[in-house]
Amino acid sequence: MRVLHVYRTYFPDQASGIAEAIRQICLATRPHGVGSTIFTLSPSPCSGRPPDPEAKVVRARSWAAPASCDLGGIQAFTRFRREARQADLIHYHFPWPFADILHLSTRPMAPAVMTWHSDVVRQATLVGFYTPVMNRMLRRMSLIAATSPAYAKTSTVLADPAVRNRVRVLPLGVDESSFHGDGDASVLQRLGLAGPFVLFLGAMRYYKGLDVLLEASKAIGAPVVLAGGGPELERLRGLARNSGRMIFAGEVSEVEKLALLKSCTALVLPSNKRSEAYGIVLVEAALCGKPMVTCEIGTGTSYVNLDGETGFVVEPDNAGALSRALNRLLEDPPLAAHLGQAARRRYEENFSGRVLGRAHMEFYREALEAQPPLSTGNRTAFQESLEDR
Repeated sequence: MRVLHVYRTYFPDQASGIAEAIRQICLATRPHGVGSTIFTLSPSPCSGRPPDPEAKVVRARSWAAPASCDLGGIQAFTRFRREARQADLIHYHFPWPFADILHLSTRPMAPAVMTWHSDVVRQATLVGFYTPVMNRMLRRMSLIAATSPAYAKTSTVLADPAVRNRVRVLPLGVDESSFHGDGDASVLQRLGLAGPFVLFLGAMRYYKGLDVLLEASKAIGAPVVLAGGGPELERLRGLARNSGRMIFAGEVSEVEKLALLKSCTALVLPSNKRSEAYGIVLVEAALCGKPMVTCEIGTGTSYVNLDGETGFVVEPDNAGALSRALNRLLEDPPLAAHLGQAARRRYEENFSGRVLGRAHMEFYREALEAQPPLSTGNRTAFQESLEDR
């Protein structure tokens, strides 16, 4: 089966949860015979990057990115049309409005599905103009994946009667083959970490609740390491200048990330807005057997991290509740170990590469079997094999 993933950006141009989710889907479906291609935009599409092991990555030039929406030119339409003709299935990753334009203007013959990673939250002014296009796009999807039961219920778009009968809950996961070894422990020495510490890992954006974590850090009994970059990084550095509890690791490599995850006492994700729809980093922490502290914002974060079972879920924007939860884990190592072991079991049962690959194959097959037959000249070999079963 040939699957074409479509999203606005991919590694190494920008590290994001959605890019990581796509990478993991490609890795997990590969043992099932899926050949994945990723279509994306890049400011420098011809930079001579080495091949990506998880998929063939096709990049067209990104000419602008207003409101975090990368826009391409004629080359983007040409390359997308070429790749879509070779695909058995097209898998869009929302939100990216330019992908809607690509699909609606080129009208590819292959059936299409969409993973709804997040509602459009911040650009409320633009939603009114975009909604008619979005609705046309949704009507053309064979199936739509919500990443958690909570998001399927609370998204007004996914709960719409015109859409909800095609919505399937399809949690994101991490293939353990992408996490091997113990990582590069030299990062611990570089950051001066010789004892317990709490880890935040990810892009530093407006919805991550890092101001609250900064306030909470004054009462947390161990250093708080912030690993990652993003638009909020320099502002947070300035605010934390007089705090001895915050350690800024900056952007870290995959092996440094693994070492930090395996060495931390707990992972904290204090996101306080609905833009944090899932938190793939929580799955990574569960894979490493680490307890988590998150906030209840009505999204998938409370699906990955179960309060009292794999960690703690606290009220958003409450620095006191955040520090108390983290101190419980720091002060009670047996409790932290118990919750971490439960997180690992939940990973194996719900978020492993095995589960992720099998679930996506079932999703893809349902979409292909529901697609009306194409003319003989346009059917792919895979679609013909399904019809012959």
